Amino acid sequence: MGNTAASAEQPDNQAGIAIQTDQLNLWYGTFQALFDVNLAIRKGIITSLIGPSGCGKSTFLRSVNRINERLGYVRISGTIEVFDQNIYDQDVELIQVRKQVGMVFQRPNPLPVSIRDNILFGHRLHNKDRRYSRSEEEEILEGALQQVLLWDKVKDMLDRKATELSLEEQQKLCIARLLPVKPTVLLMDEPCSALDPKGTAAVEELIWELRGKYTILIVTHNMAQARRASEECIFMLMGKVVEHSLTEQLFVTPASRETANYIEGRYG
Repeated sequence: MGNTAASAEQPDNQAGIAIQTDQLNLWYGTFQALFDVNLAIRKGIITSLIGPSGCGKSTFLRSVNRINERLGYVRISGTIEVFDQNIYDQDVELIQVRKQVGMVFQRPNPLPVSIRDNILFGHRLHNKDRRYSRSEEEEILEGALQQVLLWDKVKDMLDRKATELSLEEQQKLCIARLLPVKPTVLLMDEPCSALDPKGTAAVEELIWELRGKYTILIVTHNMAQARRASEECIFMLMGKVVEHSLTEQLFVTPASRETANYIEGRYG
């Protein structure tokens, strides 16, 4: 990754930016949750978001694929660009944003249908105007399951309900379900919080396998996980970005007193 100087805002290396925010502010009604967030998140790497509960991590994540719009009392100012396109422009269709920016939640949420139909759900939804052959769908299905290291486990049980899988396997399946629509960004909101240590290790291994193919932004309360499973790290506090640097640098030589206090367990 090269040597990048720490900064209270973000690393100096701005090459290959996947997500860029400029003066991003967000309100839930009269409560302001994000304050002038300026970030440049690099393409193809894993970036973690850490900070105390209520600091704005998940709010920021959900702004990047416009999930917050489901709440009628949310108001946003500023811009979020995903690969140079402001996703809040009036001419940008929500379905295209969701196709480009996939979301994985804290608890696995497989559909109560077969493993096969789970994986092909998004693909079929986004390709209503074209009918794919069975062999084409089987190729898409296998490719997605291979990427999440599930194919060997489930290839002989594709017609079983996805809800019968273990939590670890369900979370991998939920990631696989995003891949056939060819997203460029994967957002993960505490993707291991419902898993045991073995399942957590397996999902972390998967996330690392996917780096390079996708830009991955992961929210975690687990600082050991952030240190293990990300290349850059963002520390947020009270809706503001305090520090953004290479992960190891942030943990070993934080530039901010607030970051050091959080890492050392003095609050949060």
